[in-house]
Amino acid sequence: MAMEEASMGERVRSWHSAPSKPRYRPPPGAVDAHCHVFGPMARFPFSSRAKYVPADAGAEMLFALRDHLGFSRNVVVQASCHGTDNAATLEAIARCGSRARGVAVVDPAIPDAELAALHRGGIRGVRFNFLKRLVDDAPKDRFLDLARRLPCDWHVVIYFEADLLEELRPFMEAIPVPLIIDHMGRPDVTQGPDGADMRALRRLLDSRPDIWFKATCPDRLDITHGDPWDAFATAVAPLVADYADRALWGTDWPHPNMEKAIPDDGHLVDMIPRIAPSAALQHKLLVENPMRLYWPDQESVA
Repeated sequence: MAMEEASMGERVRSWHSAPSKPRYRPPPGAVDAHCHVFGPMARFPFSSRAKYVPADAGAEMLFALRDHLGFSRNVVVQASCHGTDNAATLEAIARCGSRARGVAVVDPAIPDAELAALHRGGIRGVRFNFLKRLVDDAPKDRFLDLARRLPCDWHVVIYFEADLLEELRPFMEAIPVPLIIDHMGRPDVTQGPDGADMRALRRLLDSRPDIWFKATCPDRLDITHGDPWDAFATAVAPLVADYADRALWGTDWPHPNMEKAIPDDGHLVDMIPRIAPSAALQHKLLVENPMRLYWPDQESVA
């Protein structure tokens, strides 16, 4: 839906209006390490190039959900509908102080001074999006130039679909900072833990010790079966067990483009003990790992 269409009326809601209270209780200090904010559009207009224009889902709603689900911190990832204007993400971080960090989307030509300003605002990484349905251009050479200029302790988050993994391998190998694979590179979880997509992801993780992944989005990756997303649990639990020190988790709220299959966030949280069965694995997934990546100076007091 084009911006012109959305500005004249129809905007879509992609989040559950009354998410259930999860049965699973996250450990103290737990981090929702992948979520977004949308607008509010009156203050933070959406990009003229946006492929989708959602209803408002701002910081107040996000942090109310955080408390409802039993989490302590958030990592706010810039949504593609806001383009390279990170104002809404920065405002959400500012409203939450030290309990939030962020991942930005920027023009690769951004000056170093602006990167420094983003760092002061709580940003700790940049996102490179290779989903053609969401972005028009993903210039690998310019992305690499940017990756070489990132502030100390930043990382790159990369979003792609499984069929692009091998094509992107040389690009990812050239990135000189830690990498996080959004939503595991969207594997076909119905193939099971030993399917071709999971094997390819494991080869990537084995190629570098500083590649992380987000064990997220059963609602996106297990659409065939749906909630309670059994195929996702079966495919992802071995991955979390084998790469426990590099796994992250997040709600993906407010679930961009999921208006036709809106997940219950309480049910998403109840997936956690299915992919991380032990208390030790859960603590790594929800506390130790995200604290090490986004709050390294506060790890000891997490």
